[in-house]
Amino acid sequence: MTDDHNDVHPVLQTLIPIAEGIVKTFGKHCEAAVHDLRKPENSLIYVAGDITRRQKGAPITNIVIENIRKYGDNCPDLIGYKNITKDGRVLKSSTIFNRDDEGKIIGCLCINYDISEFMVHKAHLDEFTAIGEMFQSCSDGGEIFATDINEVLEGMIDQVIQNLGVPVAMMQKENKIQVVRELDLKGVFTIKGAVDKIAAVLGVSRYTIYNYLEEDRSNRTNNII
Repeated sequence: MTDDHNDVHPVLQTLIPIAEGIVKTFGKHCEAAVHDLRKPENSLIYVAGDITRRQKGAPITNIVIENIRKYGDNCPDLIGYKNITKDGRVLKSSTIFNRDDEGKIIGCLCINYDISEFMVHKAHLDEFTAIGEMFQSCSDGGEIFATDINEVLEGMIDQVIQNLGVPVAMMQKENKIQVVRELDLKGVFTIKGAVDKIAAVLGVSRYTIYNYLEEDRSNRTNNII
């Protein structure tokens, strides 16, 4: 420890290499400052990094003053709050309070990380990864990537049954008609072998599936459902 820190409380002295290590770890967008809150008017005793353009002897911030005034020595650490600099940069900040052997707050370690560039990149990523409403509604279970048509058919049947939320063993006639309706609306009956597959899954005859299909299409035509 250099002579510049000889008058610093031992608890706060231990924070100086920590502040230095934090900035060396996280780079140029990071700043770590050590404050002696026994002298708030010029509390800054050490700063690594230059995000806020402050130097030794700068005062403590209003956020710290307000929270200590509100909570006293029981003040909780302030983690991950948003700051905006005078020149408009956005910071993610944290303030960790330090206490002496009697539990009295004597200082704090403040970390400021400039996330302005990250926010720009996030906006680009959000735009790039945005999914349009029509694509979100194409299929409740997502797109099925299969190696043959039977996998697609089985996947579509499974999706409809899962979305219905009623186990096949507990389905009543109206539940099974609803399954047939949903599969019909999804175009499943255009797939060869669909009737036999659905009949086997629902535990009915292929003749029954045709009846369900005819009944449901008739009701929809007449706006009964």
